[in-house]
Amino acid sequence: MHIEPFQIAVPDDQIADLHRRLRASRQPPMTPSDPWRQGMDATWLHELTRYWSDAFDWRAAERELNRQPQFIAEVDGRRVHFVHRRGTGPKPYPVVITHGWPGSFFEFHALTEMLCDPASFGADPDDAFDVVVPSLPGFAFSDAPATAGTSAFQVADQWAALMQGLGYERFGAQGGDLGAGVSVALAARHQARVDGIHLNFLPSSYEPAVDAARAPLTAAEEDYLRAKSEWAALEGGYAHMHATKPQTVATALNDSPAGLAAWICEKFRAWSDCDGDIERCFSKDDLLTNLSLYWHTQSIGTAMQMYWENRLQPMRFAAGERVLPPVGFARFPKEIHRPPREWLERVFNVVQWSDMPRGGHFAAMEQPELLAAEIRVFFRRFR
Repeated sequence: MHIEPFQIAVPDDQIADLHRRLRASRQPPMTPSDPWRQGMDATWLHELTRYWSDAFDWRAAERELNRQPQFIAEVDGRRVHFVHRRGTGPKPYPVVITHGWPGSFFEFHALTEMLCDPASFGADPDDAFDVVVPSLPGFAFSDAPATAGTSAFQVADQWAALMQGLGYERFGAQGGDLGAGVSVALAARHQARVDGIHLNFLPSSYEPAVDAARAPLTAAEEDYLRAKSEWAALEGGYAHMHATKPQTVATALNDSPAGLAAWICEKFRAWSDCDGDIERCFSKDDLLTNLSLYWHTQSIGTAMQMYWENRLQPMRFAAGERVLPPVGFARFPKEIHRPPREWLERVFNVVQWSDMPRGGHFAAMEQPELLAAEIRVFFRRFR
């Protein structure tokens, strides 16, 4: 496997073009509504886009991103971008961590520090990890798939090949959002090499076969499935669009940075434990670092493609089918779906379950200390 070092270097003319578009953007007339009730709040979006054009320092963000050792590997003929940071400790344990949408590898910037060098954060150096954070196909600096058919299962095969190319015969996996699906697929398809997986989200398409006669749904499972369906009806329009007509919406979002900011930042507010104040969880600089990765790589359309592919290859399990590697699950209070333990145990060997005190969908950004502690505890059993 060919692997080469990588550094982010966005050309000056791209930054100038972004600033021009931001200053020329026009916001639509809005009907009267309470802030955020019908989606993005126009006043906050205006503040964000002005800051993006006039004050945000991409070069400073770029330098900070480049502090992490980044590489490009050729896997199955496609370029995969990844962070690979080796741990500081007597025997670091390898773990591959996968992001989702609307995040990026930047989600794990703080978490990577805590996992690789636990002693610097007051934790046990014996808990150090070698951390690999790939960018999903079509996200950021990873090539988009050349042909259709790359769902979470195929990405899992690519990650297994990447970890082998890095010299890791056995390893663990962690993820939320789309990354949870990739982690589950790793455990299902590569159980001889994957020791265990830790999740902070259950893939939305996960569906175990239910034998109503032998193991009927519990009251908690029924409540969960009802809440999930209600959420999809009121909040899931973005996912339906991604999964059915991604190229239509991608045309608009790839052309308008203000539109891209509205599409993505509304989710950071709605899905986080911020009590309605998005900047209580995320600074403008962090939001814009993530947004700029989508903008400068023109990856919003290719990133949506995984929703299309996962719809065609959902994560459904037949009666009696089991995923054997142990699973740890951290259930954050403001996560968009909060499954009960028994729903996972229909398929998974759940050995660690934690109801977290605070945090939401973007756990690695919102509560990196809490998530790092959970990951350390879970993977100790494999050291």
